[in-house]
Amino acid sequence: MRLSTKGRYAVTAMLDLALHEGKGPVTLADISANQGISLSYLEQLFAALRAKHLVRGVRGPGGGYYLSKTSAEITVADIICAVDEWVEFTRCGGREDCHDGERCLTHTLWDHLSDEIYRFLNGISLADLVSRGLEKHAALVAEAKASKSKASRSR
Repeated sequence: MRLSTKGRYAVTAMLDLALHEGKGPVTLADISANQGISLSYLEQLFAALRAKHLVRGVRGPGGGYYLSKTSAEITVADIICAVDEWVEFTRCGGREDCHDGERCLTHTLWDHLSDEIYRFLNGISLADLVSRGLEKHAALVAEAKASKSKASRSR
């Protein structure tokens, strides 16, 4: 499966909001600067995310966006589907007319693959991604400290 830029950027932007959960709204300009995503592209993505009730906007000074649900309630599949980027593996788009108007021999295989990928991504919340990122960061910090300590002892 190759996820489009639209889907990847939507997940990245939502993860940025999740990292700031409970700290007030985040501007699209901040997300743009933090993640290297163009502001105009973010505006398009957030229109779709807002329409699917995954984010809420606050206007005016100090405004921006925040998650409309907790990060534990929003899955990666929710985000990808919100920006209409679900990848269907059957050539027929699920219509079962893949081979000269008939269902092809491998239709069930590709249909099941699509279902499995959806279930996998639906099982990963933004909170899970935040937690995994924090754990990885903590491990890298601990590794750097251990390496520094080892280097100072060998002098």
